Amino acid sequence: MARYGKAFKDRAVARLLPPESATLDAVALELGVSAATLERWRSEALSRPQRDRMWTAASRLEAVLTTAGMDEASRHAWCRAQGLYAQELETWRQSATQALAQPEEARASPQQTQQSRRRIKELERELARKDRALAETAALLVLSKKVAAIFNKGEAE
Repeated sequence: MARYGKAFKDRAVARLLPPESATLDAVALELGVSAATLERWRSEALSRPQRDRMWTAASRLEAVLTTAGMDEASRHAWCRAQGLYAQELETWRQSATQALAQPEEARASPQQTQQSRRRIKELERELARKDRALAETAALLVLSKKVAAIFNKGEAE
C-alpha cells in the first residue's frame, strides 16, 4: 500500500475543493491515486475547519484576479465566504506581483535549464562512479587486513 505525504494529500484535496473544483476522476488520473482514496481524503479535509485547507498556487492566483476589481467591502465579504482573511489575499497579490516583477535576466532561460540538467546528470554519474570505486577500495582494504591477520596468526604459532 502506497503512503503519501501530507503535502501531497493537501495539494490533491485542494484541487478537488473550491475554487478549483476539479473532478475526482481527472485528479485521480493525473496523480495516479484511486478515486476512492481521493474521496476519503476529501471527506477528511471537509471535516476539518475551513481555515486549515490548503490553496494551490493556481487557485490563489485565481482568487487574486477575482477580487482585483472588487471594492473593499465586497472583497471582505468574498474572503469571509471563502474562509480566508483579506490579509492573506493581499499577501498572495504581493507575492504574485514580485514574481512577475523579476527581470527576465534573473530567470533561467530554457537553454540554461537544459544545460544545468545535463551538468547535474554528469555530476551524478561521476559521483556514482566514485562511490563504486570507494566501495571497492574499502572491500580490498578489509580483505587485505583479513589476509594479513590469517598469515600473521600462522607465523605466531
